[in-house]
Amino acid sequence: MKTIGLLGGMSWHSTALYYRLLNEGIQQRLGGLHSASIIMNSLDFAEIALLQEQQDWQSAGQRLSSASLRLQQAGADFLLIATNTMHICEPAIKQSLHIPVLHIADATADAILQRGFKTAGLLGTAFTMQMDYYKSRLQQKGIQVVIPDDADCNFINRVIFDELCYGNIQSRSKSEYLNIIQKMARQNIDCVILGCTEITLLVEQNDTPVPLFDTTALHAQAAIEYALGDA
Repeated sequence: MKTIGLLGGMSWHSTALYYRLLNEGIQQRLGGLHSASIIMNSLDFAEIALLQEQQDWQSAGQRLSSASLRLQQAGADFLLIATNTMHICEPAIKQSLHIPVLHIADATADAILQRGFKTAGLLGTAFTMQMDYYKSRLQQKGIQVVIPDDADCNFINRVIFDELCYGNIQSRSKSEYLNIIQKMARQNIDCVILGCTEITLLVEQNDTPVPLFDTTALHAQAAIEYALGDA
């Protein structure tokens, strides 16, 4: 089994979910007392969030690259960046390492294409929805990406940073997220990407008939397959 390098803490709530999914997946595959081989570097999210607010992606890239290098030096065989938004720094991180980086958008795109879908709505932080680093990765795979209108983008982003990153799950926010998903479904999309690792704490497939793609679960599954030599 390969050792997973998990770059987490952004936020720790979704990192905890990654940890559970990785270990559950390995145990399901191997049985018995098996669990995932994981080395984790959990960052102080307040420092990263400040760099996000300042849009100082160069400093953020340096910070995440240094943290990733420590995982490589500790013996990780490959890296997971346990956040959609900070994949904006993936090129800088990848350049600093000689181990593979499993990109969350690739795992998501592969799952969408396997279902035969071509057009996806994207929910996430304002950075993920409105910047190109994530959407272009999906578009290169042949997936058309649709984002909510500005008001809905602002609401989605606010809930992520003001509620979900604190582990605060509000029923009214869930209802509004589901309303946004339904609104997007009327735009002839095939599915919706839960493109922030915290959104899965709020919305699940059982909540809506619109096909949802949980990036956290898909990323973890890709890591399990890679760790066991399936990919």
